[in-house]
Order: sequence, then structure tokens, then C-alpha cells
Amino acid sequence: MTSQTLHEARKYEEVSEKLIQKEDRPAFHLSARTGWMNDPNGFSYYKGEYHMFYQYHPYDSHWGPMHWGHAVSKDLLHWRYLPAALAPDELYDWDGCYSGSALELPDGRHLLMYTGVLKEKHKNGGFSEIQRQCMAVGDGVDYEKYENNPVLDEKDMPEGSSRIDFRDPKMWRGKDGIYYCVIGNRPADGSGQILLYESEDAFHWNYKKVLVANNNRFGKMWECPDFFELDGKWVLLTSPQDMLPQGFEFHNGNETLCLIGAYDEDTCSFTEESYQSIDYGVDFYAPQTVLTPDGRRVMIGWMQNWDTCNVRTTEDPWFGQMSLPREISVKDGRLYQNPIRELEDMRSGKVEYKAVSVSSNLALEGIKGRKLDLELNIYSGDIQNIYHKFAIRVAQNDKYYTSVSFRPHEDILKIDRKFSGSRRAIIHQRRSKVNHKDGNIKLRLILDQFSVEVFVNDGEQVMTMTINTEKEADGISFCADGEVKMDIVKYDLVEKENL
Repeated sequence: MTSQTLHEARKYEEVSEKLIQKEDRPAFHLSARTGWMNDPNGFSYYKGEYHMFYQYHPYDSHWGPMHWGHAVSKDLLHWRYLPAALAPDELYDWDGCYSGSALELPDGRHLLMYTGVLKEKHKNGGFSEIQRQCMAVGDGVDYEKYENNPVLDEKDMPEGSSRIDFRDPKMWRGKDGIYYCVIGNRPADGSGQILLYESEDAFHWNYKKVLVANNNRFGKMWECPDFFELDGKWVLLTSPQDMLPQGFEFHNGNETLCLIGAYDEDTCSFTEESYQSIDYGVDFYAPQTVLTPDGRRVMIGWMQNWDTCNVRTTEDPWFGQMSLPREISVKDGRLYQNPIRELEDMRSGKVEYKAVSVSSNLALEGIKGRKLDLELNIYSGDIQNIYHKFAIRVAQNDKYYTSVSFRPHEDILKIDRKFSGSRRAIIHQRRSKVNHKDGNIKLRLILDQFSVEVFVNDGEQVMTMTINTEKEADGISFCADGEVKMDIVKYDLVEKENL
């Protein structure tokens, strides 16, 4: 039975959505139905569709009491909103239904596992947000919270663990038929750890072990874990808070981390072999993955940064969007990411140039727009005298632009939005160390109204950034310091109907 709180949220979002024009949204990135969106939740395939839930405050375009928004898609690019799935309406989640995951039960029901938050008052007038794990079961539209919630609380954690930082369960079913989940937690040393739990029926959970301990290596608290097998390795994705930079590998603030290694399923022991940032841009956090029916592992993250999410005004009817779905793989101990192949079905209006000599402020006929797929191959025009810099400017007019630039002598790729229309002192640029041979580098840029995602060397690295540039700024130009040649292919990305 739908609670009054959930009923009111559903009624509000249905009315408010109608006030947002389609052209004021991204074309193929999922955005908040109305109000605020952050972390992806419950990313799953159920009844022939992909389901994406998300952290959601429908009543304001700023963060507030967390609900679960809900949308479905056939191709992960064209989304249809469903009514909000969860609202904070029980004693154990009164102050928020936080992040979690979903899977299909053997009886065909859709199971959600999420973090319920309840504020506990202190004698001095302050409070703590106590976090517990909860379940809900439904049919893909309506969900009923489990009568025995919460299913995990402070008594189910190892000694010294924080009941304030205990969140974001990600479930899966093992080859042995046992259900497992990983949960982010903060141990006594104040950093982060990933706890492993198991269950025979997905409702009654038991603590298994600490799967991975941070030991203050990568930031502090580890949020939003995901753990899966991929290309003969096991991959742990997590989002550390309060990172310190490590050269160009990690940046300050709330970041992303990928650990790749081996996992002994008999002893549930993970052995780390390599690590890296997941995304080297500004706006990417809390990714979740899903296994597609044809066996691909696809990842979507929140295309935002906690340090840059207060730039919207109260008049903005929506805030927050998800990244492009990315097919991921492991090669030579590294995570590779490429745009989901379904994106190629949206391509039209091909324009191609070969061996173009790039000079200052070069514009090419037919190369412009804000919903584009651009493939670039950059190489030196003089192999004995490698160029010093190449840059592309997108979302450009006389006033605005966002740039992507490469300096081969420094091995540095930079994305910069300081001239994109930002009126706040937010993070405007990020730099990444990239591989190249004599200045030869491959770039693929995906533009969708309010974002730029740069895929480097066939997915070896990705840099993601949101922009708030007015939509009329659709120019693209190129410039170089030195002799640069460029092969370029441009496709318009056109929405398909009736999905």
C-alpha cells in the first residue's frame, strides 16, 4: 500500500515534470524527473527493461530528504520516467532512503536493498544520522518495504565500525546460489572499508568479513561500492571521500577508485593487483554497473561533483544527470571504458575530413552542434619536430567555449570550462597524464547539451565534465602550436522515437 508520503511525491513529480521543456534537458543522458538527482541506485535488468533508480529530492533542485526516483529504458539512452519507488515514510528511514541496489528474485519479484537513515538526537542538541540496511520488494513499479526492516544494523558490523557511515549496499547472486552484498563503512581508523555480507534468501543477512580495507591510502570514507568479475579479473569500484591528489592519478575531493585483482570465491578473499581513478574529469561519482542480457558489463555514474553541485539557482526546475552508459573491460590490468554501442544507432549526418592541417582558429564546414559524436585522430605534421599543443573548443560562440587541449611534450590532456558561462569559483579544469606516441593520440568526444565526455585512446581513460552554456553556442574550432594533422569524423546524435 502506498504511503501518504510516497503518494504526495508521486503526485508532485507528475505535475512538475510537465513544466520542464524537453529541449531544456539532455537528449540521451538520464536527468532528474524534477528537483534533485544524485547517485544511481538499483541499476538492474528486469522484465525486459533496464531499471535505473536514483537518489532524489523531488521538491527542490537542491539536496533534501532522499527518495528513490525511477526510470526505465530499452537501450540505456532513451528513458521513460516511472513513479518514485521509495519515500522516507518509516521510523527506520524517516530521514532518507539512501543508495542501494536491486536484483530479480527466483520468484520473479524485484528486490531493492537500500540504506535507511534516522537522525538520533544528542543531549547537547546535535544529532547523528544512523544508517541501517533495508529491503523492499515489488513488480517494477510499486514496492513494499519488508516487514522486518532493518535487516542490517550496528550489531552486524565488526567491532569499532561506525554506525553513522554504513551505507550503499550492492547485491549480487554468486555462482553457488548464495546472495552477497558489499557495503561501505568507516572503521576505527577513520578511513574506509568495504564489508562483505551473505544471505541464502536475500532477506536474512550475515556479516562475512572485511573485503577490502583502505588503511588511509585513498581518501577517507569509501562510498557506493560495486564488485564483479570482468575479463578474468575481479573489479571493485568505490568512491572515496576527502581524497588527496597523487600526481595526476587522483584529484582533491570526492573521487572515484577502481581496484583490480583476484578473488577466491571459496574464502571470499580479494587480492589487489592494480588501482586507478575511474574518471579523470570533474563530474563523475558513485558509479553502478549492470550485466546486460548479452553479457556486457555497463557502467553509469552520477555526472556531477559534490564540490560543484551548488551552482544552480532555486528557479531551476531540475538538477543532476547520469553519465553516458559505458561498456567496460579489463586489459593489461587497466579498466577501459567506451560509449555503449547502442549510441551508434543514433548517429546521422556524417561529416569526415582526412589529414587536415590545423592552424589557429580553424573551423570546418559541417562540424558544429551540441548533440554530437566526434572521433579525432591527432598526429604530428613533422615527426622530427613534434607540435607543442593541440586544442579543440566546443559549445562555442563569441562569448563561450569549453576546451580540450593536449601538450605532447608534457603528456598532459586538459579539459577546461572556465569560459563556459560559469559564474562561480567552482572546479573549472582537470588535467590527466595520457599515453601517446610522437604526439599521436585518439580522442572521442560525446556532447549532449550540457556535458562533454572525452574518451582517450579507445577507452584507456575518460574525462567527464558538465557545462551550463546556453544552447545557442554550438560552434567548434581547432587550434595548434606547431604542425598538427587531424582526421575527424562527426556524427549528429538524433533521438529515436517510440522506445
